[in-house]
Amino acid sequence: MDVSLDDGSWERGTAERAAGRVAGRECLRFDGESSVETVADLEIVDGAIEVDIAVGGERAFHGVAWRVQDAENYESFFVRPHQVGNDDAIQYTPVVNDSSGWQLYHGPGSWAPVSIPLDEWFTIRVVFAADVAEIYVASLDQPALITRLRRHPVAGQVGILVGGPGLHVSRFAVDTEARPSSSAPADLVVSGTVPAWQVSDPFEEGELPDSATRTWTRLESEPSGLVNLARAHAIRGGRNTVYARATVRSRRAQTKELAVGFSDRVLVLLNGRPLYRGDATYRSRDYRFLGSIGYWDALSLPLREGDNELVAVVSEDFGGWGIQARFHDTEGIVFVD
Repeated sequence: MDVSLDDGSWERGTAERAAGRVAGRECLRFDGESSVETVADLEIVDGAIEVDIAVGGERAFHGVAWRVQDAENYESFFVRPHQVGNDDAIQYTPVVNDSSGWQLYHGPGSWAPVSIPLDEWFTIRVVFAADVAEIYVASLDQPALITRLRRHPVAGQVGILVGGPGLHVSRFAVDTEARPSSSAPADLVVSGTVPAWQVSDPFEEGELPDSATRTWTRLESEPSGLVNLARAHAIRGGRNTVYARATVRSRRAQTKELAVGFSDRVLVLLNGRPLYRGDATYRSRDYRFLGSIGYWDALSLPLREGDNELVAVVSEDFGGWGIQARFHDTEGIVFVD
């Protein structure tokens, strides 16, 4: 089903629109930052969306959104025309409480080194059902990306994702009967990870409020150890920091190495004592550092016999709010939920 590009068929986001003509086709030009333009009066759980777009080489993040609950919660896929051919030329990411988690979901299954034509028309097709999506870019013969979806599969709107200047759209279509032929790729399973964290309500970075005054939400870790902290809270009014705490029970007094990953900044405490402070903000380590989360950093934990409170104070700017931690050696310790 082709959807007319006339205004009456759409719920407008914040992007600017103008009629245009590019490479022989009449089209609409969109300009704006992080806008979702959704089809009116249509919600689906599974199906396919297809859009014909043309982009220039400017830094931009244009694509599609589906299972859109509101402007802050949806699945998304976009191309990076300024990174054509690089590993992160295309990106799948969930958006949770207005946090686009591209720093949390990266590498195989989220990225691919695709070449797209610039200033020419090409098609993006996303076929999705349950927890899997097949994503085609330019060529419809073979998926450029097969990904495991990270949001719950609930009915939502579909639409166009505008992320910068110079997006031209000549066609948008929806197929409610289409289904992917692939299964979701297996999750990376990492051993020794903290299996769940208690996450506080947010506060402003630089504060260290009394934990007794906070409210807490339990979040289970993904198989890699990752916790997407935005699942607990949105960032509002400059409150961009939470406590994430876990209890480690040790059979005896001993020192263990803990590997940590975080986005964007972290202060790690053990039994109230600060042990480590790290910064993994976008471009903080070199000019091409994306701030992608990983087990890049490690510290030594002087565990006492019995229960030990591990606390990560995690602050976020943009790109995904997350924490993960693992022990390479778990002999003599258990996690207490």
